Amino acid sequence: MTIILITNTCNNMSEIKKVKRFVISVKGIENKQVCVFINKKGIEYKYDQSVVFNQLKDKFEKMNCWTKYKTYTNTNNLPTFVKELKTLV
Repeated sequence: MTIILITNTCNNMSEIKKVKRFVISVKGIENKQVCVFINKKGIEYKYDQSVVFNQLKDKFEKMNCWTKYKTYTNTNNLPTFVKELKTLV
């Protein structure tokens, strides 16, 4: 199993939540929810929903799923545009 963790040491982390898919939601952003997601290849990703959202706010707000449900999910993997971020937590 490979663990990928990109951190910002200044961030106050909340309780870590294990999730079955990558998810960003309004509630998770407001709570600064830190999530751990393991993809189908067994690679573990740790991310803070508010940190990811704040870096990609314009992109998320243009998505139909965000406009309609205020959530974004990806079942199989961490999205490429999220993998390219310098900080996930």
